[in-house]
Amino acid sequence: MADVLNPAAPRRRGWRAFGPTGWAGVVIVTLMLVACLATLPYTLSRESEEITAEGVAPRGTPPRRFEAMNPEEALFPPSWWSVPEAAPDSDGSHVLGTDRLGRDLFLRCLAGGGLSLGIGVAAALVAVLIGTAYGTVSGYFGGRVDAAMMRIVDILFGLPNILLVVLLAVAVDGLLERGGFDLSTGMRQLVNVLTLLIAIGGVTWLTMARVIRGQVLSLKQQPFMEACRATGVSLPRQFFIHLLPNLLGPIIVYATLTVPNAILTESFLSFLGIGVKEPLPSWGNLAAAGLNELNIVRSRWWLLLWPCLFIGLTLLALNFVGEGLREALDPRRRAI
Repeated sequence: MADVLNPAAPRRRGWRAFGPTGWAGVVIVTLMLVACLATLPYTLSRESEEITAEGVAPRGTPPRRFEAMNPEEALFPPSWWSVPEAAPDSDGSHVLGTDRLGRDLFLRCLAGGGLSLGIGVAAALVAVLIGTAYGTVSGYFGGRVDAAMMRIVDILFGLPNILLVVLLAVAVDGLLERGGFDLSTGMRQLVNVLTLLIAIGGVTWLTMARVIRGQVLSLKQQPFMEACRATGVSLPRQFFIHLLPNLLGPIIVYATLTVPNAILTESFLSFLGIGVKEPLPSWGNLAAAGLNELNIVRSRWWLLLWPCLFIGLTLLALNFVGEGLREALDPRRRAI
């Protein structure tokens, strides 16, 4: 009886439904964000220091030309992994080992995680903005406007998202090549990253649009919205003051579920060589480089293990957070 009289009781039950897996996901995602994004300026600066015109040498060794370096000397397994064939001149400071060019894999995983997480979060933000605006307009006006806008969404749902992203990325690359744009390497990489996040965000808003449209169709029949229309409240005020606060729950939930999809898409494209390109690291191109080091003669397993482990752990944690938020914020899923 006390819970019925207390309006905060359903909210408390909702947050209890968040569950231990949801909180574990929050902890893992927070650690990933702090470790990757907060250290991104440092890791990228170290990357630029290690890549020089003279070639790349392992840390602690004098600079020398890469052409004169034996690749086997530059590739160390993790410092805690004692194997007979470990390089004798390894200084033991490489926690996750190094790649074939002697670059510390731990720093590259942090830098690649910063780029992958940054692209995923930015692409999810683009998808949320487009999907929220599209779904609100479609649901609010209804009728023929709603029917026409939803048919466009249905058509886009029938197209392969990855193919659309690939076509856009290839089109921008071709435009830069044939357009005669004299861009520096850094500027070209920046354009490539911006194109990638806009392309991913531009094809992942469809589910958000459908969800928001359904919520708006339900909300606009409520008495408070009928009162707004009867008293002549402007459309922007209706949206920002009355609709948006009631849409925040679904927006937060589906935004959290969109981030892992965007990260996975970026990693897959980078794995294929279409997304983030060397020398910029990404979990996708790090995994692609590690896959080339697996052979029956001598397997450098750590080059594939760590990027894939970071991707899998982050995606799993984000899905835990998304499911926990759905249980906590969706009133239809709360325990009564």
